[in-house]
Amino acid sequence: MKVSSSDSLRDHFLLAMPGLDSGLFSGSITYICEHGEAGAMGIVINQPLDLSLGEIFDHLEIDCASPFHDQPVLAGGPVQIDHGFVLHPRGEQSWDSSLRVTPEVQLTTSRDVLTAIAAGEGPDDFAVALGYAGWSAGQLEEEIANNSWLTLPADKSIIFHTAIGDRVAAAAAALGIDMNLMSAEAGHA
Repeated sequence: MKVSSSDSLRDHFLLAMPGLDSGLFSGSITYICEHGEAGAMGIVINQPLDLSLGEIFDHLEIDCASPFHDQPVLAGGPVQIDHGFVLHPRGEQSWDSSLRVTPEVQLTTSRDVLTAIAAGEGPDDFAVALGYAGWSAGQLEEEIANNSWLTLPADKSIIFHTAIGDRVAAAAAALGIDMNLMSAEAGHA
């Protein structure tokens, strides 16, 4: 299945439907950073690890003077779980390795953004994750057709200003639905 730019789910949320009830994706919300003919990639934004940003700084031997020391690190997905990914608004600063998701949002994988955050000189808003979610060509479209995901345009305030545990409900509310009332059964007309 060919994905045109108008069909792309870049800068969209995927809400896991109740039928997707096991593993990392159960009850998840994923922010799609890239989606095209080759597949899709995103960051799960509501599954915190038992790991703080301060522990990441300690592991990387980065001095931390910032108030973000206790911020939880997210399980971004099952791919490359030993790599860090930082979602943040696009600002005046540039980083060594960033993907421009939208004119307002970037995904950075380089250490320089973490060093700046630790020094209190990085982006004010950010989400740090280990790993990412990835789909091969056509896989995400097939999962959506099989009622695994509900899609909606992303809202930066949900990523950066909504408590981790409230992100799914906030996104669902934007669609006027309550995920707790959704059925795991798919209906087709």
